[in-house]
Amino acid sequence: MERSEFYRLARRYQDTVFRIALNYFRSVPDAEDMVQEVLIKLYTARQPFQNDEHVRYWLIRVTVNLCKNALRSPWRKRRVSLDELSAAIPFEEPAQSDLFLTVMSLPEKYRTVLYLFYYEDCTVKDIARLLDLKESAVTTRLSRARRALRSELMEVTYDG
Repeated sequence: MERSEFYRLARRYQDTVFRIALNYFRSVPDAEDMVQEVLIKLYTARQPFQNDEHVRYWLIRVTVNLCKNALRSPWRKRRVSLDELSAAIPFEEPAQSDLFLTVMSLPEKYRTVLYLFYYEDCTVKDIARLLDLKESAVTTRLSRARRALRSELMEVTYDG
């Protein structure tokens, strides 16, 4: 891959990779480290990419796989509190922070499908392929995630 092409792709997709990694790690420094690792994989990739969309899906898949592998590692068992994480990320409105904290409090399997569906505009079929799941499993996870999110947000609304 030519250096100029790599720089273009890295600038275009580094935020996507960061947000996916942040969903997994709940730690800004760990997510930043993962961005570097994924971009190194992109730079050293020997396969030809058909188009930018192919690169995007490849990067998402590599990010998901590397994050899962990293989380299996015994030294990554340390968790950061959600309050510490939300303090590290600036939000324009308090409602954005509340939504972020609520989504991040969901189990990883729900956070990931929500993120890919709503923020990366992946279809259920794409998510199934990216996460090695059946489409029905993705649909179920999305449904359960929405239900849990709705329930949590209703509690925040009534409590606040």
